[in-house]
Amino acid sequence: MGEQAAAAATGRRGVDRAALRVVFLSSLGGALEFYDFVVFGVFGAYIGAAFFPAGDPLVSQLQTLAVFAVGYLARPIGGLLFGRQGDRVGRRHSFLLSLLAMSGATLLMGLMPTYEQAGVAATAAFVLLRVAQGLCLGGELPGALTYAVESVPRHRATLACGLVFGCVSSGVLLATGVSQALHATLDGGQMAAWGWRVAFVLGGVLGLASWWLRRSLAESPDFLRMRERVEGLRASGNDPGDPLADLFRNHRARILTGIGATGVVAAFNGLLFAHTGAYLARSLGYPPPQVATAINVAVAVTSVSLVVATWVADIVPRRLVFRVGCVVLAAGAMPAYAAMVDRSLPLPWLFALIGLSACFTHGTFAAILADLFPTRVRFSGVAFSMNLGAVIFSALGPLAATWLVRATGRADAPGLLVLGAAVLAFACTFPLRRLEGQLGAPEAGPAVGDAPPPRLAPADAR
Repeated sequence: MGEQAAAAATGRRGVDRAALRVVFLSSLGGALEFYDFVVFGVFGAYIGAAFFPAGDPLVSQLQTLAVFAVGYLARPIGGLLFGRQGDRVGRRHSFLLSLLAMSGATLLMGLMPTYEQAGVAATAAFVLLRVAQGLCLGGELPGALTYAVESVPRHRATLACGLVFGCVSSGVLLATGVSQALHATLDGGQMAAWGWRVAFVLGGVLGLASWWLRRSLAESPDFLRMRERVEGLRASGNDPGDPLADLFRNHRARILTGIGATGVVAAFNGLLFAHTGAYLARSLGYPPPQVATAINVAVAVTSVSLVVATWVADIVPRRLVFRVGCVVLAAGAMPAYAAMVDRSLPLPWLFALIGLSACFTHGTFAAILADLFPTRVRFSGVAFSMNLGAVIFSALGPLAATWLVRATGRADAPGLLVLGAAVLAFACTFPLRRLEGQLGAPEAGPAVGDAPPPRLAPADAR
């Protein structure tokens, strides 16, 4: 009996080590996604001067931001393309392809000749690379999350997603670190000539290295079981059809719920990464180095604290932890912005609290999305819901925040966006009880749409 217990304990440790390896390798491409998000914003002025020259620097900057937005808008399309591929051919194949193409595009963006050297062809090529990058990003993080939850024990699915996001957030810290190192080492002329390229080349090289490491991953067990069942159905003349058509025909309620759940995380991230820096420095007069430090503090605190939140969410129903997070963000959004305006708290302490407030939603929403969709359409469902939510709430969030400040005359008006997104996400937690439970659910027959899932054991129903 003692030998059996020792063997079982060793097996559990082996599973844990294997699961950690899966989570780490899955998160590498997502880290590059966040890295690129920050790098493009930080070096936007240099990119504009290199590829979008104009008599007015503001026009050049607007053109650069438009290219950034085009890449963002390409993400839902990329999510559908890579999601369908992942649901038909395999998760591993899809996110290896997306990471390879994304890394190549990032590398080429750092090596492209400028408008002065190659004319309009350089500008067009840069825009096309950004579109390609956006398409690949649309499949990268959803693919990593889908693969992770399908490759770890069911009772660790939320923790796996939390660890993926914790690792992904390291891309933000790496990007800000690279930016600070370059600005501290190079003068303005060197930064404009070639310094900004270093960040893109580094991102591309790191992505290619991540692709090389990921090649050792096997296909997810859930996908292999699902493919075997689908092949059995086809052999019997009961072809379930295309997974993308299945998703939009039978799972519309799940898609809408997923978009709503993503909204609070996307709104928070969009404001933090794309709006807060300029808002604090230009509108409220905070010193830029202090602003950069505060944002890094928020990212670091969220990355660490969400691991604890996900551990709890694997013990109690994850929708309840997510619901608590929605309440915390809704209650704290306006006071947080008021504290920025009034300077009533030191900025690093305030942003530590802001980062802590996000851990409940950021840690659980990805597992919630994965648990909404059956295995056969999971990759496509997660990718479409996550990317469309990101476009609506994250890409448009900074513009909406700026408009709200002007329309209301209130400097704390951006908090209304977080408040509204949190209320919407809270409302989406109520259909979850009926729609969740797809992780580990049997798929013995054709899709049943948005009907409740089969009754599962308590450990699987979390």
